[in-house]
Amino acid sequence: MTYRQEYPRPQFVRKDWQNLNGVWGFAFDDDKIGTQQKWYKQASDAFDKEIQVPFAYQTQLSGIHDPSFHDVVWYKREFDVPEDWQDQRVILHFGAVDYRAWVYVNEQFVGFHEGGNVGFSFDITDELVEGKQNVVVKVEDPSTDETIPRGKQYWIEQSDSIWYTRTTGIWQTVWLEAVQPTHLSKLRFTPDVDKGAVDVEFELAGDFVHKNVQFEISFKGEVVINDQITTQSKNTKRSFDLYNHKIFRTSFHHDGWNWTPENPNLFDVKITVRDQDEVLDVVDTYFGMRKVHTENGMVYLNNRPYYQKLVLDQGYWQEGLLTAPTDEDLKKDIELAKEMGFNGCRKHQKVEDPRFLYWADKLGYLVWGECAASPSYSEDAAARLTKEWIEIIERDYNHPSIVAWVPLNESWGIPNVRDNRQQQNHSLAMYHLVHSLDTTRPVISNDGWELTKTDICAIHNYNHGGKDETAKYAQYQEDLATKEAILAAKPAARSIYANGFEHEGEPIILTEFGGIGYKVGEDAGWGYTSVANAEEFLEDYQRIMEAVYSSKILYGYCYTQLTDVEQEINGILTYDRKPKCDLAKIREINDMWHPRTI
Repeated sequence: MTYRQEYPRPQFVRKDWQNLNGVWGFAFDDDKIGTQQKWYKQASDAFDKEIQVPFAYQTQLSGIHDPSFHDVVWYKREFDVPEDWQDQRVILHFGAVDYRAWVYVNEQFVGFHEGGNVGFSFDITDELVEGKQNVVVKVEDPSTDETIPRGKQYWIEQSDSIWYTRTTGIWQTVWLEAVQPTHLSKLRFTPDVDKGAVDVEFELAGDFVHKNVQFEISFKGEVVINDQITTQSKNTKRSFDLYNHKIFRTSFHHDGWNWTPENPNLFDVKITVRDQDEVLDVVDTYFGMRKVHTENGMVYLNNRPYYQKLVLDQGYWQEGLLTAPTDEDLKKDIELAKEMGFNGCRKHQKVEDPRFLYWADKLGYLVWGECAASPSYSEDAAARLTKEWIEIIERDYNHPSIVAWVPLNESWGIPNVRDNRQQQNHSLAMYHLVHSLDTTRPVISNDGWELTKTDICAIHNYNHGGKDETAKYAQYQEDLATKEAILAAKPAARSIYANGFEHEGEPIILTEFGGIGYKVGEDAGWGYTSVANAEEFLEDYQRIMEAVYSSKILYGYCYTQLTDVEQEINGILTYDRKPKCDLAKIREINDMWHPRTI
């Protein structure tokens, strides 16, 4: 069986593409001799294994399933280029490769990329030959290096506590695409809900002067914009007035055309690039009219206060680790969370597959975007995280489902941020960097504690205690009750703000709590508190939620967590996505107090 055959980039769709997932040749290079011995040569006999791409060698679905350290690995496969691509440029895309990748096509080096979270591509047209093509990828992923953004991937071989099995190498789809020399290369939609318009910015690669770019924008099957722009430069900007169209004046009221979790309305867009009568490029995409901002201590969605009921989502699967076995698995996670009454997730320490964000857009599901952190601080670590975030925002800017960015978490990578000015400056730099790239979303400077400048005061508190620890629970209620109590508490022996910083009126949201451990079957593991059966799980869930909902200052939460992951058995679902209790009861508790909008 060949996995993950769906189109990998749903916000930028072209018809001419070819999926390269499937069986590749594979080799470990523990002695780091592959480059010297020229394993990128087609005659190399070093590839003694096979691997199922896009699954890392540590996973079951890869066919190798080896969790031990192998810091350098190699991939190899042959492919054909369709005959009707002969007069086009051929682009080789990698969805994500962890951590450093060197790519060779037909024995020629075509490019290098560092960063394990976001994709990259190379134009390989000039390296193509007659007949079969050959691609070789060398990957280096230093298993014990604590200065690379590794998130939950443990730098010790055996998983433990909150740390999981590593992902090395290709872990998202590899694919080919055919384009004309002049084609659409960048595209950004910025909705302006207040004006009823969408600002569009795009770039053309190749000969970009005096090309005609047509935008056909549709809503629920009816064309609302059909406009053509003649380019004068590489980068072009245009604003389209949507809400003055007759469909909106006669058929809708209030924000019936805006995007929300309850009504995930999307505008479909077809972009056609022409040189006079010749069609050079056609791209299908979409956007959502959605505004998020903070005001009066609350988060607003489309100018209305919106109570966020999020669930922490690690994005791990038992058979594929960071890679979902199927596209349906990505969709199913969102459907299960919505079934439980959650309206979004905090995607924790992972930049998720674009297919997940596509389903979040389509189904109506808020996402807090986060990136894998490095465990330790260094100047190199700071530079690496900065580079990753530039790429993340460029890739994911257009998703209406993403409503917040979280560049740092629990002082990971900045362990001395409470007092250390250099690390505080890194936190501030990340906050301002993200805002310099995206002015439309809140940024959380250091989710959990020791915040610097931030748009949301995001705090973590697991100190609810067991059902018999009444004094601890009473303290938990007290610590969440008011702004003064929350800001004075030190739930992990860490102050809420770093020295020299203080709360400036931003919304306060409890972004990690709960984590009830419940063992199902033979799985051993841990949680922040423990219960013995489904009935006790629901009782404990309601007990914790009562403390959250009784707070006079919290305007949202993120419960830990959606699923079990390896030794963590604190999910509402098991690792293979089976409910631990009646999900309708979870929804009943989630819906008991605040509605989704207030």
